[in-house]
Amino acid sequence: MSTFLLTDSPIDPNAYASALRRDEAGGYCSFEGWVRNNSDGQAVLGLDYQAYLPLAEAEALAVLAEAETRFDILAASCIHRIGTLAIGDMAVWIGVSAPHRDAAFTACRFVIDEIKRRVPIWKRERYADGHSEWIACHEVAEIS
Repeated sequence: MSTFLLTDSPIDPNAYASALRRDEAGGYCSFEGWVRNNSDGQAVLGLDYQAYLPLAEAEALAVLAEAETRFDILAASCIHRIGTLAIGDMAVWIGVSAPHRDAAFTACRFVIDEIKRRVPIWKRERYADGHSEWIACHEVAEIS
């Protein structure tokens, strides 16, 4: 059973990781994404995340379901922050349990890549020079 959560609270990965424990699991893999102090050569003071919640939740659950179908995994979870984050804050956490390590590693990479590519989450980078910029964390379809 896979889970996805958008939250404005700090992420405690231990609580979510323990929920992925299964007796039949021989492997577990996780990914943590943190707010860093720079982007494209600019000093960053922090980030603000926003999401279109109904679509973000539906698409993220679709990504997790796809991972369950494509890879030999038992469960996967993704937690993504929204709101204002400081340097060093965890912005996203992914966890995957599987019978074997290769599937756990591969599925974990797939989930973070697809979440970033498909889920409608935007971040505003706040720079040290006083300006800020909104950036889509997903691919935006071109209107023709």
